[in-house]
Amino acid sequence: MLDHVSYAVTDIDKARAFYDAVLGTLAYKRLMNFEDSGKVFSGYGVTGKPQFWIYGGYGKAVPGTGAHLAFVAPDRPSVDAFHREALARGARDEGKPGLRPEYHANYYGAFVFDPDGHKLEACCHLPGKFEDQFKN
Repeated sequence: MLDHVSYAVTDIDKARAFYDAVLGTLAYKRLMNFEDSGKVFSGYGVTGKPQFWIYGGYGKAVPGTGAHLAFVAPDRPSVDAFHREALARGARDEGKPGLRPEYHANYYGAFVFDPDGHKLEACCHLPGKFEDQFKN
C-alpha cells in the first residue's frame, strides 16, 4: 500500500549518523542522498529504491501527534540491538524490547523517540530466534 515514508529532521548530519547506525542494526542502509532547492534528502532501504526518507532544510522538525513508524527486524536480537543503539545515540526510550502478546503471540518489539521526537519501532513477528525457523 505504501511506497515510502518521510520524516523532517532538524539537523540532517546528526540524523544521518543516528539512522545510519540504528537502521544498520536491522540490515538497512542509506541508499541515496540528494539536494534540491536547499533541501537535503537521504533515503534508506535494503536495495534499490529507498522506502524511508529523512530530509532537512525545512527548519524545525515537528513530529506528528500519535504517529509512529515500525521497521521490520530480521530477528529478536536485531530488535534488541536497534533499541540499544538508538538509546546510545540520543533516542528516548518508549518501550524496552520484549514480547507484546496483546498484538499476537510472537510479536517482539521495542519503541523509541528519535532525537527529533519521531516515534520509531523495530518489530519481529517470528517465534524465537531467526535460526529456529530452520530447525525440524
